[in-house]
Amino acid sequence: MLGEASTTEIARSEDAQGFVKNKGVAQRGDAVAGKAREQLEMETEKKIVSKENYLAETDTQNEIE
Repeated sequence: MLGEASTTEIARSEDAQGFVKNKGVAQRGDAVAGKAREQLEMETEKKIVSKENYLAETDTQNEIE
């Protein structure tokens, strides 16, 4: 969720238009979320994403309604 929110705010602040600019914004938003996750893992000394809390995709998630 942080990655999406970061990407949205960056795109709005820069008025990103078109695929190429939005792709760059998406990569930067992802980097923001990644750094936040790493910082949280360092502070808590626990992994945020692990095999224990990973939810596998189901076939119904891939269907278009």
